[in-house]
Amino acid sequence: MRRALIALTASASVLALSSCGLSSDGGRSAEGGSGPYPVTVENCGADVTLDAAPEKVVLLKSAAVPYLSALGVLDRVSARAGEYPRDYYDDATWAALEKIPALTGKTDTSGHLLVSKEVVIGKEPDLVLGEIDNLSRATLDQVGIPLIEEPAMCPEGLDDPGFDDVYAQMETYGKVFDRTDEAAAANAALKERVAELSADGTGERRTAAVLYPTVGGGVTYAYGTRSMAHPILEAAGLDNVFADTDERVFEVTPEELIGRDPDVLILLHSAGDPAQVAEAITRLPGARSMAAVRDDNLMPLLFNYVEPPTPLALDGLAKIQERFGEKS
Repeated sequence: MRRALIALTASASVLALSSCGLSSDGGRSAEGGSGPYPVTVENCGADVTLDAAPEKVVLLKSAAVPYLSALGVLDRVSARAGEYPRDYYDDATWAALEKIPALTGKTDTSGHLLVSKEVVIGKEPDLVLGEIDNLSRATLDQVGIPLIEEPAMCPEGLDDPGFDDVYAQMETYGKVFDRTDEAAAANAALKERVAELSADGTGERRTAAVLYPTVGGGVTYAYGTRSMAHPILEAAGLDNVFADTDERVFEVTPEELIGRDPDVLILLHSAGDPAQVAEAITRLPGARSMAAVRDDNLMPLLFNYVEPPTPLALDGLAKIQERFGEKS
């Protein structure tokens, strides 16, 4: 396994933060005090400085939600955009999300958010979480709005993704929101649960691939060793057929996929009907010659259960482990 996997025990819907690197001048503040601010965190190669704890956050991606929930700061989010599938969240987190005004849920066929920069900037946020094509860090810098992206989604990505990145991002958000004690407690629970879920290595191992099919026809994407998909498969006792590919995500042809012949296929999607996601693979030319298709070992799974590294990756591991892993 590329990283030693440590333990975890509370619901992954309410945990973790991974840091791209951070620095600050102090610890948790007394209520109403100035606290450790200003706080500077490194994110995607840029220094992001906050002069006070964020109070008007805009979410442009769902990945940060489990971190904010674990830290008890979802009430700081004043607006959200994009898809927030109900299956990700426990009842308390979902209730908090439903109270947050939604700007738009429109996405393209690849799951990328479609929202105008004017709408987001018009909300006058003191922090934006998640970067999209038409609302970059540079654009927000021009109007004095800081942005934090999940490290795995930065242009340079992560060299060796793993559960340590979940813990690190939890620490980052703990610094940003002055919730370092809550971050430490959340990480302790996450580490315990990882240990409980990880395969012991004694069972028969099968091969697997994690794909993102295009519903309705089009490109199929696969995930290599620079994706969180890889350590999740390892923890579940499955061998990634693309373990020789040092990329996060890449296009894969039907011929290449059939040649690798995985025993198991994990099919990621952002929303919609899981049956259509499976159909996008079974309709590929020659698909039925693959063991995974022949044996009906296809598992549609919502995207954030695998990517990027967040507490939801633990829930994704649990789901994969339950169906395909050594402990199933």
